[in-house]
This record gives sequence, C-alpha cells and structure tokens, in this order.
Amino acid sequence: MTQIKRIRDWNLPIGSLPTGPKNKITDVAGVTVGHVTIKQDNSFTGVTAILPHQGNLFQEKVVAASHVLNGFGKTTGLTQINELGTIETPILLTNTLSVGNCSTGLIHYMLKDNPEIGRTTGTINPVVAECNDMFLNDIRHIFLNERHVFGAIEDAKTDFEEGAVGAGTGMRCFSLKGGIGSSSRTVEIQNHTYTVGVLVLTNYGRLDDLVIKGENVGKKISELMKNDVQNHKDRGSVIIIVATDLPVSERQLERIIKRCGVGLSHTGSKMAHGSGDIVIGFSTAATVPHKLEEKLLKHNYIHEEELDKPFHAVSEATEEAILNSMVTAETTVGRDGNTVESLKDYIDQLY
Repeated sequence: MTQIKRIRDWNLPIGSLPTGPKNKITDVAGVTVGHVTIKQDNSFTGVTAILPHQGNLFQEKVVAASHVLNGFGKTTGLTQINELGTIETPILLTNTLSVGNCSTGLIHYMLKDNPEIGRTTGTINPVVAECNDMFLNDIRHIFLNERHVFGAIEDAKTDFEEGAVGAGTGMRCFSLKGGIGSSSRTVEIQNHTYTVGVLVLTNYGRLDDLVIKGENVGKKISELMKNDVQNHKDRGSVIIIVATDLPVSERQLERIIKRCGVGLSHTGSKMAHGSGDIVIGFSTAATVPHKLEEKLLKHNYIHEEELDKPFHAVSEATEEAILNSMVTAETTVGRDGNTVESLKDYIDQLY
C-alpha cells in the first residue's frame, strides 16, 4: 500500500496518550477493515466493511452499544443493538440511498454461512450506516449492490486505506474532502494494556468552523482558497465506529462511546440540524454465543472508576481519526464536475 501522510506526519500529534502500532482501529486484535471504491462516470461512492473478529459473528456475537448525538440519519440495526447489547454482523458504511441494497447484500452474506437463520432460529440484524455523498456522487443512480458488499467484506485487512476510499469516496468534511479516517489509543488498567480504536466516515461541517489542535484554521483556509466555499451549509453527517478489547458491559461501552462527541467537537463540529452524528461501538474482550448453553454466561468488566482512561482515549482517537480522514483524502472532481479540495493542499501553508 502506498504510504500516505497522516496528520502526525505534519508534526501535529493529537492529545497525549500513546497510540497503537498502526494508529488505526485495527490495533484492536481481530478487527479488520475493507473497501470497495467506485469512481466511474458520475458515480463516486463505495462500501466500507468493519469486521469485529474473524469468526462467525452470528454464532459468536460481540458486546456492543450505539449512541445518537444527532439523529438525522438512516442507519439500520441500532434498535436491536441497544436492546440486546450485541452485534452479529459486520458493520457496513455507505451512502444514504444505498443502505437498502447494502443491507440486503449483508443479509445474503450472513445467510451463506448460517443455514439455520430463518429456519430453526431467528433472523439477522444487519448493521449499515450512511452519509449523504450527493455533491460528488450521482446518489440517485443507486449503483451499489450485493457484489460490492461481498467485495468490501472479502477485502477486509488490518492495514487498510484511508481518505477518499470505500464509503468515503464521495464525502466532504468542513467543505473540504472528507472520507475514511482512523486512530487508536492504548490505556493501562490494573497492569494490563488495552486498546481503543476509532474509524470515522466524515461528511459534515462548515469550513469556517474547522479547528486543528485548538486553532480555528478554517477561516485561514477560506482566505487562501480561490473558490468561495465557506458558506456551504452543514448538511452532512459523521459515522463513528469504536472498537476496544476492554472488558466492559454494554452499559459501560455506551458511556465510553458517548465521549466521541468530545473529540468531534474539538474539530469544530456544531452537530447541525441536518447532520446525522452516530456512534457504534463494540468490545472484542468476550463473545456472546448465539446458542443457548446449559450454564450461566460469565463476563468480566472493569470497575466504573477506571472509565476515565477510555473516556480520554476515545475522545483523542476520534479527533485524530477525523483529521486523518481529511489529510489522506485527495482533491476530487466528481458528479457534473463538482470539485472538493483536500486539506493537505493547504496544511503546509498553515504550519
């Protein structure tokens, strides 16, 4: 994979906690991420898949939670996540009008290896989240289908691309190019090292609001730009996926992922009316079997007093993941010649 500069390569580290080896969500053991990217004609879109572990997710579910900061979104699967506290499929990210096709594709993918679904057991809860990429992508075309879903899942690996790839292909963030970004942090709790990883799909914000390390750089970029983009309305969204190997209950996990809102606000987000700001989190520390066992299930979880460390970690990782999604994304000319410039084209003039 070609080496692409991330925010730290400009000597702009975010926060104080140590990162994992790759500084990505896949620093959490077992987690992989895959993309299918579409750039043809007026279609600039794609699918991104996040796999919590490499086994059968329907048979071995992961502890999970979701939190809605602002609910202008069309995500599927959150109701059951919040009711049962588990996820049983890969998580897919895509564009708004492709949620239906991707959900159907994900169902077919899960049926393939689980013949009992809909026969001797219940059905399946596909988790698909979205942002609206209509400025760069001909979203009405609804180009994505089951083949792209399978392709994204089969592409899943630990060292994945960021920027204008997969679901991030047609996204924009703070009126600049957005997309897929990731970061991670490690924390020490009772002599054990745990990892908190974040992946974002960014498609929100006004340029004038952009903040990097506490400095409002959006207005400076506005002055450098030839095109007047600073008055674009904040009509996008952000999807935040959190993975951790911390032993936590679903209630504790929800408390942790709420703090993604802190990292989001540090970049200048105002969580506008038309923005779907949604967080989905899971823990790989233990799995929940689908089949009823003849013994009580036992899950370990950390003490409530230890949660400040992961609160801090998820906030930092969210902030850095968002900035990585922007600096790794190339300037894109999309549908009907609509153009969105990259933050990296201006960052050298700012620092």
